Amino acid sequence: MAEKFDDLPELRAKGLRKMEQVYGFDMSDGGGDFFAYTADHLFADIWSRPGLSDRDRRLLLIGMLAGQGAADVLGIQVPAAYGAGDLDDEALREIVVFLSHYAGWPQGARLNSIVEDTIAKAARAQREKDSGP
Repeated sequence: MAEKFDDLPELRAKGLRKMEQVYGFDMSDGGGDFFAYTADHLFADIWSRPGLSDRDRRLLLIGMLAGQGAADVLGIQVPAAYGAGDLDDEALREIVVFLSHYAGWPQGARLNSIVEDTIAKAARAQREKDSGP
């Protein structure tokens, strides 16, 4: 069976595979320079470098995004980190407490909403799975 990225240049395929791993959802090739830099450079190169784990990168990114008040991107990154098993309930809640003291309480409150929503959605999904059809 052919891999879905086989028809793409190696660098783009590597970037898209890493994006799927990081985000936890299916990716497809996009157009334009912005997408090219995102897939080919940020994910195929930067996210794939040795020296830091994906968990390390996620922690740094979540801290930076919280400091900037980037709730939209946190709404992608927090569930992805949780879904990948890089951060659990306890770790996410501790991140909120810690970052609130550095990024400010309003930023922490936004992050807390995203964290608690992520945990609640996962718990609902697990209950539905456990109850079965």
